[in-house]
Amino acid sequence: DSLMKNTKIQAISLFSGAGGLDLGCLLNDIEVKLSMDFDDDSIETLKKNHQFSGTEIIKADIKKYKPKSLEKYLNGKKTIIIGGPPCQPFSKNGYWVENKNRKITKDPRNCINDFFRFVKNLNPDGFLIENVESILHPTNKRAIQYIISSTKKLNYHFKMVKTNALDYGVPQKRKRIFFFGSKKDFQIEEPERTHFDPKNPYLSTTDLKPYETVGDHIKEFNLNKYHEEYENTSEGTYFRELKKVPPGKNYLALCDGKKSNFKTGTRFWNFLLKLKADLPSWTIAAQPGPWVGPFHWTNRRLRAPEIAAIQTFPRNYKFFGSRRSVQRQIGNAVPPLLGKAMINFLANNL
Repeated sequence: DSLMKNTKIQAISLFSGAGGLDLGCLLNDIEVKLSMDFDDDSIETLKKNHQFSGTEIIKADIKKYKPKSLEKYLNGKKTIIIGGPPCQPFSKNGYWVENKNRKITKDPRNCINDFFRFVKNLNPDGFLIENVESILHPTNKRAIQYIISSTKKLNYHFKMVKTNALDYGVPQKRKRIFFFGSKKDFQIEEPERTHFDPKNPYLSTTDLKPYETVGDHIKEFNLNKYHEEYENTSEGTYFRELKKVPPGKNYLALCDGKKSNFKTGTRFWNFLLKLKADLPSWTIAAQPGPWVGPFHWTNRRLRAPEIAAIQTFPRNYKFFGSRRSVQRQIGNAVPPLLGKAMINFLANNL
C-alpha cells in the first residue's frame, strides 16, 4: 500500500466521491495531489483512509472554485486531471423528459463544462472523464459533441472507450464510458483487458483469466458478525416472492402465466434480482428501490462490505455516513480495478 513518491505522473481528482478513480491512480503508483468533492460524507470517507494521507482533500463547490488556485501543484511532473462529473442529466431516467425541456448543457447537475474549465486553466498532459453508458443515448448528442469539441479546442487528442468492468477483474457487470484527452497522439488503441467471458471459448487460448465470480469476493462476509439491520427482507411486501426466485434470476422467473405473481414487462429487470455465487454480480446501484436487487442468494439485502467488495474497494477501506449514504458513495464510484486499467491506459498514452 505504500505510495511511491518517485513517479513521473501526478493526478488532480475532481468529483472524487469515495475515491474509486483515486485508488485507480495509486494502483498505478500515480500520486494524487488533490481530491475535491462537494459531498460531506465522501470527503470524510477520503479522510478516513490512509491511502490518502499524502493527498490534499478539499470540500468545495466546483462551480465556484477557481482553477488558478491549483496552479501550485504544477511542478514539472506530468499531470492528469480525472473525474466523473455528476451525470443525472444523462441517466436513463431522464429520457422521458422531452429534449427541448432538458437543456442538458444548462442543467445545474451537469458539471462537464466545469471539468473543462480546469483543463483549460491547468493545461494538464492528459485527462479522463467517466460517465454512464446512457450518455451515448441520442438525446444526449449535444453533451457528447460538447466533450469532443472542447477536447479538440484545447489541443488534445480525443479517445472514447466503452467498458464493462467485468473485463478488468471486477466481479460485476457494469458498463461505463470513458473519454480521454492527451497532448500526444494515442499510440495504444484500447485499454488492456485482463479477463474474458468463459462462455466465449475463442478467448480462452489467450492469457486472460475468466470473469470473476461474486461468491469468491463476498463469501467471507456471510458471517453473523457482519449482520446489518438493513439487510432483513422477511417482513417485507415481496419476501415470499423473493424466496421463490432462483439464484441468478429476477421476477421474470415468477411470470409463468398460470398463477403468476407478475406480468412480464411490468417491472424493472432488477426487481427481485438475485445473485448466483458462481456468476458475476449485476450493477451495484447508488439508490436502489426497496425491492431492487441484486439480493444475496440467501434472500437478504447485501451488506455494506459486500457491495464494497463487489466494487473492488480494498478490504479495510472505511466509509463514512449512514447506510444509505454508504450505498450511494459505493454505487456511484468507479470500481478501483476498472479505474486502474483506465488510468494505466491514459498514462501509457501521455
